[in-house]
Amino acid sequence: MNNHMNHMGHSQDATFFALWRPDIFLIVVLLGALYFYFIGKGRGRFQDAKPVSGKQKFWMVMALLTLYFGQGSPINYYGHSLLFSSHMTQMSLMYLVFPPMVYAGLPDWMIASVLRKPFVKKWVYPFSQPLLALFLFNMMFSFYHIPYIFNAVTASSWGHLTYHWVLVFVSFQMWFPIFVTIPGWNRISDLQRLGYIFAIGVLLTPACALIIFAKTQLYDPYLNAPQLISWLPSIDDQQLGGVIMKIIQEIVYGTILAVTFFRWYRTEKAKEADMDAAFLERSQLPTS
Repeated sequence: MNNHMNHMGHSQDATFFALWRPDIFLIVVLLGALYFYFIGKGRGRFQDAKPVSGKQKFWMVMALLTLYFGQGSPINYYGHSLLFSSHMTQMSLMYLVFPPMVYAGLPDWMIASVLRKPFVKKWVYPFSQPLLALFLFNMMFSFYHIPYIFNAVTASSWGHLTYHWVLVFVSFQMWFPIFVTIPGWNRISDLQRLGYIFAIGVLLTPACALIIFAKTQLYDPYLNAPQLISWLPSIDDQQLGGVIMKIIQEIVYGTILAVTFFRWYRTEKAKEADMDAAFLERSQLPTS
């Protein structure tokens, strides 16, 4: 009964503020203003600062838009106990799409300046260890979607919010070894990155499979939720959530895998060309 009343109240509170969250929009605008200040007029505060490319600016703008749509749009509103597919879309955006875009938008000199701080190195360096980064997010994400744990966490709004932002944090940790290639922090080669990305995809699969192939509703917050879409019964909505997560995962991981592969291939070809040039140079030296 309580659950049903919560659903009724939730659906009746669909105001513009609740659906589009102007407060989140203002936070996103503020973050964007800070970014453009620090890559522009405030660039002098950073050591070895250089102009930022248009591509990097594009990715940061896309990251901020993703943050807003993940946290401040109807995706966030309907994901709370109404549409499980909306919930999984939000998670896909916040954990799989948002962090890579942020990393792609940040110049190396800005990341290096932050990582150079002694207290940052003390606390961040141990957590950037690739195996730890690989397993921590996937373990926490998989545990979260065990029905008993999910139901317990989402029973408290503060508990749910805390777990969500911890997952955002560890998702940045997971992507760290792929995108941060600064000397002293770059612990794996491009070839190892290919294996790392493949492993991420494998580890995330069981949680998606659990949801996609479940024959019953797994999660209490979505039990007896009103059917907001006439052609989408609740069990289909749950399975759709797993499918959405898996599809977005494959697109993101596939794209990053391809970029990493071609970067590795170009590096190896350049090394091969240098070796050939050195061999030709030695072979043309006059013999005594």
